[in-house]
Amino acid sequence: MPRKMLTVTNGHTHKQETYEGVPLADLLARAGLPQGEKLRGAAMTTYAIAEGADGYRALFSAAELDSSFEDSGVIVADTLDGAPMDAHEGPLKLVAPHDRRPARWVRTLRSVAIGKAPK
Repeated sequence: MPRKMLTVTNGHTHKQETYEGVPLADLLARAGLPQGEKLRGAAMTTYAIAEGADGYRALFSAAELDSSFEDSGVIVADTLDGAPMDAHEGPLKLVAPHDRRPARWVRTLRSVAIGKAPK
């Protein structure tokens, strides 16, 4: 899958970090998340929940992850500053570079589930 590199300032450490990984939207498209013209009507209540090994969870709406709405730049990273992440951060980490706070960055990412809000 295509990879993306991004350099961000970590809001917790205030250090510049370079992550590389696969865009979350690309992974979710393969899993059936509606995108583009299919993201309308009832599909607008679709969301993705990312969960880390420690139970920490973060939610993203499908529209946030769709480039026809906005470029969230969210990636599932497997490297930090050119090297695999340590056990505290990885092996996978969800990075949301445009969030003003890194509250939706999910370290030790173990799953991303797609759901739909109830009527």
